[in-house]
Amino acid sequence: MPLYIVPTPIGNLEDITLRALRVLREVVLIAAEDTRTTRVLLEHYDIAVPMISYHEHNKLARIDDILDVLERGDVALVSDAGTPGLSDPGYELINACLKAGVEVVPLPGATAAITALVASGLPTDRFTFLGFLPRKKHALYRELQRVADVRHTLIAYESPYRLLGTLEVICDVMGRSRPVCVARELTKMYEEFFRGTAEEALEYFTGQPVRGEVTLIIGGQPHRDAVWSEAEVREALQARLAAGESRSAAARAVAVESGWNKRDVYALKL
Repeated sequence: MPLYIVPTPIGNLEDITLRALRVLREVVLIAAEDTRTTRVLLEHYDIAVPMISYHEHNKLARIDDILDVLERGDVALVSDAGTPGLSDPGYELINACLKAGVEVVPLPGATAAITALVASGLPTDRFTFLGFLPRKKHALYRELQRVADVRHTLIAYESPYRLLGTLEVICDVMGRSRPVCVARELTKMYEEFFRGTAEEALEYFTGQPVRGEVTLIIGGQPHRDAVWSEAEVREALQARLAAGESRSAAARAVAVESGWNKRDVYALKL
């Protein structure tokens, strides 16, 4: 019997496919990240199917129970919102089913990452999904430094309570002129898209409280028509070091401005 991966709406309850509704009605069990959230959806569509909780804190204990049910009938895996397996505990169950020889059937549907990307105004031909960004500031710096030189679009999930701090780090690591799109409350009544530079986004959201789930789209490092000369890079690096910046921070900022690779800027002898 198959395990169905069933995407659910990320906000608007109308954003679910007819196939997903049929599968949810026909399975013998629904494995839900939060049964309270899923119950709202099921009651809205008059679906009465038993549920079992399957979330980050009980996922390993639940896998055997779900595999036992799969011997008798079909099971649907759903997350709080969007497509299961993306930044939620669905991966472990899916992997366990595959190892046990259980058929895994994915259904297409809503996901915040793609919804935000296609409306961001940033390139969509190639992108990297970063998932949830690190909570601790030093880990966030490392993560953004790791991808700062990437040329294509980046997608990340962020808490509204950490958005300002993350935008500050983007300004420090990637440059204040790096294009971003902050997508908030997707598909809901107060849906909002802010499109601009990292500095403009920081200024905008500093002046008002940030509410709701946030998807952050970050433009890739731009290709530059005119790359700075070595003399220009040396001068800019020296100025930042003289102002008290660390060599790493100064090299990152100059690399963003000049079109040079950070490692090459850092290695310059002054």
